[in-house]
Amino acid sequence: MSLLSLLMAATAATSPAPMVDAATLAAIEATCLDYVDGQLEGDPARVARALHPDLAKRAVTGDTPDERLGLRRMSKEELVSLTRQGVLKTPKEQWNRSCRILDVTAETAAVRLETPWFVDHFHMGRYGDRWIIVNALWHMKPR
Repeated sequence: MSLLSLLMAATAATSPAPMVDAATLAAIEATCLDYVDGQLEGDPARVARALHPDLAKRAVTGDTPDERLGLRRMSKEELVSLTRQGVLKTPKEQWNRSCRILDVTAETAAVRLETPWFVDHFHMGRYGDRWIIVNALWHMKPR
C-alpha cells in the first residue's frame, strides 16, 4: 500500500461523521416507532404511514424445496392487514423495543429495531420532511 493510500485511509477512519440535526433524528425515530408501536397497539393507520407503498419486507428462510436462498416476502398491504388483525397486539406494560439509528445521509437512513420477538433492519428514505421505511429485512428471535 502506498504512503498516500495509508494517509487517505487514516484520514477517512478518523474523520468525524457528518452531523445530523436533532429534528432529523427525531423524525427517523418517530417512523420506527410508528412501525413497531402501531403493530403493538393494533393500529393499522399508524403502521401504514411509516411504510413506502412499494415496501420490500423480507426474512431469510434459507434453502427450501421451492426456492434456493429463500426469502419470505411481505408487502405493505400484508403488514397492515396483519396489524388490523391484531397479530402483534401487546399490552403496553409488556413493550420492550428500541430503535437505533445506524447511519443517516441527506435522503437515506439505516435503522435497527429490536423487540423481544424480532429484529428489523430498515432502509428509510426522506420524502420532504417525512421519513418512510422502504426496505425491511427481519428475523424472529428464538423463543
